[in-house]
Amino acid sequence: MSESDGNPRVSAEGAGSLLLDVAGEVFDQSRQERIWTLAEALKGLAGVLETAPGMNNLMVVFDPLRLDPDLLQAKLLAGWEKAEAGHSRGRLVEISVVYGGPGGADLAEVAEAKGMTPRALVELHAAPVYSVAAVGAMPGFVYLSGLDPKLAIPRRAVPRMGVPEGSVIIGGAQAGIMPLTAPSGWHILGHTDFHLFDPSREQPAALRPGDKIRFVPKEILA
Repeated sequence: MSESDGNPRVSAEGAGSLLLDVAGEVFDQSRQERIWTLAEALKGLAGVLETAPGMNNLMVVFDPLRLDPDLLQAKLLAGWEKAEAGHSRGRLVEISVVYGGPGGADLAEVAEAKGMTPRALVELHAAPVYSVAAVGAMPGFVYLSGLDPKLAIPRRAVPRMGVPEGSVIIGGAQAGIMPLTAPSGWHILGHTDFHLFDPSREQPAALRPGDKIRFVPKEILA
């Protein structure tokens, strides 16, 4: 197995964290499910402070005074071999979206770039059931796997400095939703009133890795 086929690699990310990377040339859902399984298993290991799944990778933050990094690396690799993919125990969440118009500034442009009508693009975007592969980059931000490859598109050459909270976006081969207003180079297809992050809630992030999302078109504006 070559590295591009997902051969596990472990690297140090500072004195108190290790990164297990199993990514290949394209995102792999079964590897992601194994990442979730491994992340849960490592939470009970003495000295592990946090496990943070990424896209086909896993960051493990640990206390180096309590856990030897070489031992943790060995456990990471052994755990990866044992971890099994399985059906997600996550929830299915339906998210209503107004596509296009002021809240979907890039819908027409992206549709034109793909040689399709805005309505056809919306149908493709709303067709899959997406998986929350990882949460990160900013509080509550979800990296969604499942985007139709026909909609994959490079990120904008010049990012916007303030993409509004609730923007439904795509970038590369991924889909996402802005949890707060922040800079982003992803393309804005629509807007939702669903709030991904609220620091006053017991669980500030509304979605967790393994949850499923279905986008429900509420309206398509010219």
